[in-house]
Amino acid sequence: MQAGPIIQKVEIHKLFIPLKEPFIISLGAIHKVENVVVIIRTEDGCAGYGECSPYMTINGESIDTCFIVGQYFAKVLKGKSAMDIAGCMEEMDKVIYGNSSIKSAFDIALHDIASQHAGLPLYQFLGGAKNKQLETDYTVSIGDPSKMRSDAMHIKEEGYPAVKVKLGESLEKDVERIRQIREGIGNEIPLRIDANQGWKTADNALEVLNALAQFNIEHCEEPILRHRFMELPKLSAASPIPIMADESLGDEHDAERLVALKACTMFNIKLGKSSGLYKGLKIAKIGAAAGIHMQVGGFMESRLGMTAAAHLALSNDHIIHCDFDTPLMYTEDPVIGGIQYLSNGIIDVPEVPGLGAVIDEQYLDKGQVVII
Repeated sequence: MQAGPIIQKVEIHKLFIPLKEPFIISLGAIHKVENVVVIIRTEDGCAGYGECSPYMTINGESIDTCFIVGQYFAKVLKGKSAMDIAGCMEEMDKVIYGNSSIKSAFDIALHDIASQHAGLPLYQFLGGAKNKQLETDYTVSIGDPSKMRSDAMHIKEEGYPAVKVKLGESLEKDVERIRQIREGIGNEIPLRIDANQGWKTADNALEVLNALAQFNIEHCEEPILRHRFMELPKLSAASPIPIMADESLGDEHDAERLVALKACTMFNIKLGKSSGLYKGLKIAKIGAAAGIHMQVGGFMESRLGMTAAAHLALSNDHIIHCDFDTPLMYTEDPVIGGIQYLSNGIIDVPEVPGLGAVIDEQYLDKGQVVII
């Protein structure tokens, strides 16, 4: 085990914040943020912050399961070296299979501590550099075509570099949605689409993708059901729009499988799927070695979780897209420090040692907490 600060105490908090309006995808609607914040405190007085945003239909976790499973992790990690991230991840994997969302919150907190002790911003601790500008797209929820058109026009007016559109229903409805959006925003700004598995099969997806090809679509995320990944190679080879794996890409083992199958041309890495930065880095390395371009995204994390994602985005040159818009959908911002949203979708990443973000104590006082 690596020498270093010993984990003395773990706090697990529930975080609830309403959204400005429902966020709707093909898998359902979200009306409020239900996240879990983990604070790991070491014997030398250091505190590491992590956050997860469980998504029941994607990673099979809820705020309540994360709150309970996190207590199992806290008990096995107490007394361990916070610098031994690999060892701590192995301990959590031994405790329970899956549960990637709550594991990611612990992983982020551990990386926060380790990079603080190294005296480096997290992206440098991960081997990255500020050699590129991070820009986030902004997402249009699935719904009535006229509202989606209006939302996309507002996003363009705000100066975001790309519009991401949630789809995943019938060919007729989805084509009409994109037709109206393109009519509203013109053809210059990139459109990215995300079906969230909604088109089910490769044959159905290909029919929709062929119909959408005329609208200058940059890429499409997860067009078919995640368990039908064996159909992805055929679909990816035939599709006029590049395919990005999302729900079918959880950890590094999924990445290896998708590369071997030649299933897609792009990866979407999310810390809540990969169990955090430790395995997220492995996915990025596999993708880069295969010449795959990647996006880093998230679920409904606050600026704290998205700050960790932004540090990851600076760690690998093959990560070319960022999808960090969800904190902008909050009615309140619970984070002190962290990434800053500049004009035209530009993301500024903290230069201080560690993650560079904490949750304001007043928000932690509002929710349920357990301290171990």
